[in-house]
Amino acid sequence: MIIDFHTHCFPDALAPRAMQQLTDTISSMHIKPATDGTAAGLIYNMKQAGIDRSVVCNIATNARQMHKVNDFAISLKASYPDALIPLGSLHPHAEGLEEELDRLIAAGICGIKLHPDYVNLDFDTPDFYPIFELCQAKNIFIITHAGFDPLSPHHMHCTPPMVRRVMARYPSLQLVVAHMGGMNCEEETLSLLCGQPVYLDTSLLTHRPDRAPLMHKILTTHDPAKLLFATDTPWTDAAKELTALDGAPLSDEIKNMILSQNALALLQSCGYETR
Repeated sequence: MIIDFHTHCFPDALAPRAMQQLTDTISSMHIKPATDGTAAGLIYNMKQAGIDRSVVCNIATNARQMHKVNDFAISLKASYPDALIPLGSLHPHAEGLEEELDRLIAAGICGIKLHPDYVNLDFDTPDFYPIFELCQAKNIFIITHAGFDPLSPHHMHCTPPMVRRVMARYPSLQLVVAHMGGMNCEEETLSLLCGQPVYLDTSLLTHRPDRAPLMHKILTTHDPAKLLFATDTPWTDAAKELTALDGAPLSDEIKNMILSQNALALLQSCGYETR
């Protein structure tokens, strides 16, 4: 089994507009989307690459849309239970955060996605504390974008030092830091996050070929049980991401852990029922 721990899709009616807006935002990175942004497009891409299941990261970019974003997450779980593992999202300025998280848990959602750049808040700001407290208390994992994002090219809203400060305050929080600890933050990841009790996902390996030696060092330095294969589809080619991971200097045993075993262990620890 192969589990992709970081993907995106949108409601069919919204997908064309969302994909155009996001493609415009990341135009400086010269990325060509690999799917049309729909759930069907994601599943087709998964099958082409040999991926069995994908974690879908939904993001509430403002407080008003949080409930609708989570409605979509719940609908994905009902419609594609054997292929997609959707995450909910909480916005730090929304009301009723605990009730919304309880609604997600009741629907079988076991994690949430945060994107500090899209809410224009640093990851270690007190605005996020209620979310961290709730997720730690209810054993719900969080995956966060980290490092560079073209939406905010001059300020990173989540960096390894910020992650360390959050970890110190919430030591039992199950936290996944995307993009190997942060896009363009490889040196800080090595010095501050490797060896710490935090998960790192491998998304967008292929978009940093000049940093491959650093990323390989992260993969061989960090706890192998805390590494998760991920792509960030549709913003990369999943098959190429698999090839990039296969080229890392890791044993087959550790690669298997990264491709599925670690993901299953984390999901099950947070109450996800695999089929």
